[in-house]
Parts: sequence; C-alpha cells; structure tokens
Amino acid sequence: FIGRFEPFHNGHLSVSKQALKQAKNLIILIGSADTPRTTKNPWSANERSVMIHSVLSDYSDRIIVKQLRDHSYNESYWISSAQSLVTEAIRENGDDPKKAVVGMIGQKKDASSYYLDEFPQWKLIDVQNTETLSATDLRKYLFNAGHVKDHGAMMLLRGNVPKQVFSMLNTFRETEIFSQLLKEYQFIENYKKSWEDAPYPPTFVTVDAVVEHSGHVLLVRRRSEPGKGLWALPGGFIAQNETIEESCIRELREETRLKIPVPVLRGSIKEQKVFDHPGRSLRGRTITHAFHFVFSSGKLPPVKGSDETDKVRWVPLNEALNMRQQLFEDHPHILEYFLGRGH
Repeated sequence: FIGRFEPFHNGHLSVSKQALKQAKNLIILIGSADTPRTTKNPWSANERSVMIHSVLSDYSDRIIVKQLRDHSYNESYWISSAQSLVTEAIRENGDDPKKAVVGMIGQKKDASSYYLDEFPQWKLIDVQNTETLSATDLRKYLFNAGHVKDHGAMMLLRGNVPKQVFSMLNTFRETEIFSQLLKEYQFIENYKKSWEDAPYPPTFVTVDAVVEHSGHVLLVRRRSEPGKGLWALPGGFIAQNETIEESCIRELREETRLKIPVPVLRGSIKEQKVFDHPGRSLRGRTITHAFHFVFSSGKLPPVKGSDETDKVRWVPLNEALNMRQQLFEDHPHILEYFLGRGH
C-alpha cells in the first residue's frame, strides 16, 4: 500500500483493513519520505509512521512500514526504489522474495493514482472509494482552522480521521512548526488570489543556477515564505526584457554577490535543462530553466547574501546531496540531475 498519508485518514484505514483480510502481511510505503515540511507535506515520515502504527496497533505483528523517497524526474528510479523496499520488507519478515505472492492495493481515484499501473508484476487490487474527505481537504480544514477553535473544521477532521490521528493533529496545532506552516499557507493562498481572476491560470517561468566549484555547490537560505529557512539554488523569476540565460546570471549575482565576471559565467555553463513537474511549486504552475556552471579547482570565490536571502555558502557536494529535507521545492532533484545521481 503506497501513499503519502498526509494525514492517515479513515479511507487509508479502510484500505489497510481490506488488505489485511486478503494477505498475511501488509507492507506500507510512506511516500515523499525525504521532503521538508510544507503545507502539502506537513508531517515527517517518522510522524506518519507513528500515525499508522498507533491506528493499526492491533495488527502490529503483520504491518511493515518503509519510507519511500521522491524522484520527480526519474520515474524508473522511483519504481526501482519501491520494488527494493518491498523485497527488503519480505526478507526482514523471514520470507523468500522469490516465492512471496505480492499484491498492490489502492484506489484509482484520479490522475494521481497512475502509479498503481507501474507494477505489473504485482496483482492490482483496486478498492472501492470510501466515504471520507481526501487528505488534501483535511489539510485545508486544518490550516483554515489555524489556532482558533473552529468547531466546524475540527468536527470534520474528527469525523474523517482515526481518534489517534485526531489527537496528534490537535497536539500539532499547538507547535511552533504549525505556526510557521500556517504563515506559509496564508502566504500561498493570498498569492493565488492575486491572479485568480485571470482568464487562464498563469504559468510562471523561473531560473535556477547550479554553481559547482572545487567540489562545492553554491546554496542560499530563503529569508521569507514560501520555504522560509530552507536552502535553495540561487534563482528567481525572469524579467520581461531578458533572455533565460541573462535572467539566471542576474539572479545568481544579485542573490550571492558572486564577483565572477559575466563573460566568465557564460563561458562556464556546462549544461542546461528545463524542470517542469506540474507539482514542483505550491505557488502554481512553475517551470524553471536550470543552468549548470562548472569551474576548475581553486580558491572558492567570496559570496554574500542579499535582501532575499539571509545566508549564502559554498556547500561540499556530498553534504548538499544529503540535504533533501532542508532544500526548497524540487531543488534536491535538480542537484541530483546535474551532479550525477539523477541520470
């Protein structure tokens, strides 16, 4: 059973119980396991695991929970990762993966359920849709209620999640983490209102710079929402009078005060690629053009933050590639692509 479980609700519980009626064991793969907290993914994989184990405590000896990372631009690697986790879970349970009969359970509710067809080696069990609000709706009610005791929203939450999860949500609402996510939610909602009367939903175009120098990559820390406090690639929205390349170099120099001359920057571009996953930004449909700048070994040039960033630093490549839970939007996937792990 693969899902994000943000949060684990009554529909998830119903599917889990149907699976347990048909199989000896249930392997649950928690998706988006390595993302930073956002309004779409408010809870860490460990917190979602606690939700699942607390709700399914009566079946604890039959439940195996694993964490599945996202790979937005490498579907084959994501599929391979899911397959490997299932094999690992079967072995940990003392069974032979070659002899085990595996089924895939889920609900074909919309386009987001496409992954159910990605594993033809497992028998698909397509369950009927249960009468419950979606996780998207539940998050909306949670953030709309905010810190105020909105009894209507809380009743809807109470009626659509198991009691153990509702208790966790109530506790979560009192944390500083929730306060910051609430600010982000309100920012994004107001951001969307600024163009909600447009005849067509807008498509935003941005640029990002992957600057590699002497075994390091240049990262900036965001000063404000969305993604306040997260590390990111230098970049931003294109200007009306610029080419994509000109925008990228301007944003790079503005955000980092990198004093490498423009002609040298242009000559150091090794590769460029468009990253256009439809869900890559919570602000709306946003397509980014990323440029990979590569410099030979030597002393790292000095850098300094701007009004939009509160810190800039050269980060060793191995450290940057392991910062998935601290990086903004799909920037870890962009880094992986250019630095060799995403091909």
